[in-house]
Amino acid sequence: MGLGKRPIQAASLWVRSQPPKVKAFLAVVTGMAALVLLRVIVHDHDNLFVAGEAVHSIGICVLIYKLTKEKTCAGLSLKSQELTALFLAVRLYCSFVMEYDIHTLLDLSTLATTLWVIYMMRFNLKSSYMEDKDNFAMYYVVVPCAVLALLVQPSTSHTFINRFFWAFCVYLEAVSVLPQLRVMQNTKIVEPFTAHYVFALGVARFLSCAHWVLQVLDSGGRLLTALGYGLWPSMVLISEIVQTFILADFCYYYVKSVFGGQLVLRLPSGVV
Repeated sequence: MGLGKRPIQAASLWVRSQPPKVKAFLAVVTGMAALVLLRVIVHDHDNLFVAGEAVHSIGICVLIYKLTKEKTCAGLSLKSQELTALFLAVRLYCSFVMEYDIHTLLDLSTLATTLWVIYMMRFNLKSSYMEDKDNFAMYYVVVPCAVLALLVQPSTSHTFINRFFWAFCVYLEAVSVLPQLRVMQNTKIVEPFTAHYVFALGVARFLSCAHWVLQVLDSGGRLLTALGYGLWPSMVLISEIVQTFILADFCYYYVKSVFGGQLVLRLPSGVV
């Protein structure tokens, strides 16, 4: 065993032995330390949002490689891909009618590749799709997101339907990965390309969350006022934080597995 791995594994064992409250505290401290580091080394925090979208695209490229080279979609959640396509399509609609910019083009390319993944899973590689493991009911996330979007939405001059769609895609993006986590929970063994893809999602969500948090800090809280009034500004930040923490546990075991030299990620009971 390499000398460099011993401190990492010792630290990992120590963290695993701690009670849940201590683990939660350590996760918060680690996240805050990462935010401070990003604030120091990244001067234009808008770049964090672009970086997050770029990492998401890298994750999609990993999926494309898996589907084209290995000819299997085992371990992937079709429902997560469909939820991703749904919130991207809604966000594209909002971009076209509200604020067309470079992010619109990035979302368009991500939607196109996501639709290709869905096509491959539904038709070309259907025989390898683990439908029995992908058993998360989509209405458990779509319906609550729609109801929440009816109750809490931007306070802008746009029409009600546009404000509803805007809020809906923000909330849906935060929980779109849940079916994928259910598949991994059911199988307990995650092959490398699927693990790389989900880890990329975790990194992308953290960068996006860091972008919003640092923007709020840099503006002295004025950004929250710019986003509107009422609960909406807080819900935007909460959605970003929820996205990050949903994947935090998996990312911890992914990093641990990589440093441990394991090609296949094995998740213990209770993870994700």
